[in-house]
Amino acid sequence: MNKIVFVVNNAAYFLSHRKPIGLALLSRGDEVHVIAPGECPVELSEAGFNYHSVEMSRKGMNPLAELSTIFALHRLFKTIQPDLVHLVTIKPYLYGGIAARSAKVPSVVSAVAGLGILFSAQGLKNKVIKSILYPMYRFAFGHNNQAVIFQNTNDRDLLVNWGVLQFKKSRLIRGAGADLSVYPYLPEPDGLPIISFAARLLKDKGVIEFVEASRILKAAVVLKLRFWLIGDPDPGNSNTVTQEQLDQWQAEGLVECLGYRTDIANLFSQSNIVSLPSYYGEGLPKVLIEAAACGRAVVTTDHPGCRDAIEPDTGVLVSIKDSTALADAIERLIKSPDLRKSMGLAGRKLAEAEFSIETVVNRHLEIYAELTLKDDK
Repeated sequence: MNKIVFVVNNAAYFLSHRKPIGLALLSRGDEVHVIAPGECPVELSEAGFNYHSVEMSRKGMNPLAELSTIFALHRLFKTIQPDLVHLVTIKPYLYGGIAARSAKVPSVVSAVAGLGILFSAQGLKNKVIKSILYPMYRFAFGHNNQAVIFQNTNDRDLLVNWGVLQFKKSRLIRGAGADLSVYPYLPEPDGLPIISFAARLLKDKGVIEFVEASRILKAAVVLKLRFWLIGDPDPGNSNTVTQEQLDQWQAEGLVECLGYRTDIANLFSQSNIVSLPSYYGEGLPKVLIEAAACGRAVVTTDHPGCRDAIEPDTGVLVSIKDSTALADAIERLIKSPDLRKSMGLAGRKLAEAEFSIETVVNRHLEIYAELTLKDDK
């Protein structure tokens, strides 16, 4: 039996993106711990996971508070004595990586699920922050028995070329996977075509471009279409759209705002196209995996992470920040139902081959075994 510890910045993220891996570990008799800020969700404790709360701010840059998080993780690692820690997203893999080395944790898995806005934005502030983070990245990725999982090759190459990661430590797993039984293939419905956008409502996710594409197509008065915005604003993020903007867009008849939803498979079954015109620092957007599983043609951007989620016969790539190109791609697919159908079927095959949750879980278990076996030698 091994002790495995996951560190995430949000317990809900563990449930939506890593729970199947944790359940696979429990089923084989491992002891699984989850460290995250906030109270323990009932779903997590009922599944049999051990939960530990730790203070971890999402955006905070207070040095004392950030050091406090590192010390708290160090203390928990010393108390739990894990055989392996799995650190997911930026703060957990930076702070957890530092704490794991100082606590002498035998094996470390760091999961880079996108590099966020820091590596996609320019400007003096970002350059200063990156110069501060450089030694932290080198130390956090400097464990001698470590694997760093990437969802796309662009992020891997960026960190290797930055000089903070040895290439031999990198592993590639395309996304967090999807339960194909939960996201079944269904034929498109009859009625007005629906184009769905599902994500946090951040500007960098392409919300503005999606709305403007709707404006372009509705102004043409050639097609009657429905545009669904699925998700909520994120008040804690300076990049969020506001509720006032959503209200205005709805009043103009440009989009229907459905808010945060958990029934994505049901909503995609009612949709004809799924679009994510993102230029955010994506890993590999889960929503595009889910769209492929549901057999829906995708329109997304030629941007790291997004382009890695599709293949030429499963969707269309457009340039970032180009609402006209987005509108043109949507119009082309709306006018070509046979093309949509063929892309949807190809997307389902891609999901079955690459994105099934079983494939993703097994790949993680192989990496864990590789590290823990190495440590036993």
